[in-house]
Amino acid sequence: MGITNFTSFIFASFIFVVSPGIDTIFVLNKSVTQGKKGGIYATLGICSGVLIHTILAALGLSLLLAKSALAFSIIKYLGAVYLIYLGFLKLVLKKKSLELTEPTTMASTRKTFLAAVLTNTLNPKVAIFFLAFFPQFISPNAITDAFPFIVLGATYALISLLWFITLALFAGISTSKLKSNTSFFYWLNRFSGLVFISMGIKIAFTKR
Repeated sequence: MGITNFTSFIFASFIFVVSPGIDTIFVLNKSVTQGKKGGIYATLGICSGVLIHTILAALGLSLLLAKSALAFSIIKYLGAVYLIYLGFLKLVLKKKSLELTEPTTMASTRKTFLAAVLTNTLNPKVAIFFLAFFPQFISPNAITDAFPFIVLGATYALISLLWFITLALFAGISTSKLKSNTSFFYWLNRFSGLVFISMGIKIAFTKR
């Protein structure tokens, strides 16, 4: 299939996936505030974003981000603005609204899924990471072939799916007793908001 050291790729991918980052914070936040269902939808959104990056890498569009300062800057600032926007929404959320909101409605889970897709897709560091990481496990004579990128990307997405679903289930179960505590969710939202804003600022200052 044009892939080398596949076992090493799986191990390295697992290390990268379990390392705390934007995706981990997002899944944990949705798992705690919306329960297991919210965490699972967040996971599906993140994995969808991974597949989008995989397709872009396979088509060579990630190479454009690596070589074009303009393209990189556009994606970078879109991602940064979106994360800061998410953080701002969490900071201004009123405590009373937590009491009136049903967190597991179809509308809220759909919104969680789309937010997760955008959070992952608009992170240029993921695209550059795929472009730098994947070729190390592709045979030189297959580096221009899309198929190895798709296989590696699908594998990475599967690892992400298994890890984040496990994380979502654990977080959802362990915090089930806190669901009636609106003060906990209020301060969790404020903390998450600050985290998202800080990550957005960090992405804004990311260099190629």
